[in-house]
Amino acid sequence: MRLLDPDHPFFRPAWRRALVVAAPFAWAGVEWSHDNRLWAYVFAAIGGYLAWHLFIAWTPKDGD
Repeated sequence: MRLLDPDHPFFRPAWRRALVVAAPFAWAGVEWSHDNRLWAYVFAAIGGYLAWHLFIAWTPKDGD
């Protein structure tokens, strides 16, 4: 079982993928502003992982 299934119908609309990617980056900004550098890096890494799978490596299926 994969950690993230980019082919799931939930991720079909681009705005949902963008929101899912933006949320951890936004939280990384909150952590950074509170001087919690470790958690900022963790959430930025999560955002990068999601960006890779949901935008860079994502290939649309038929009908998308």
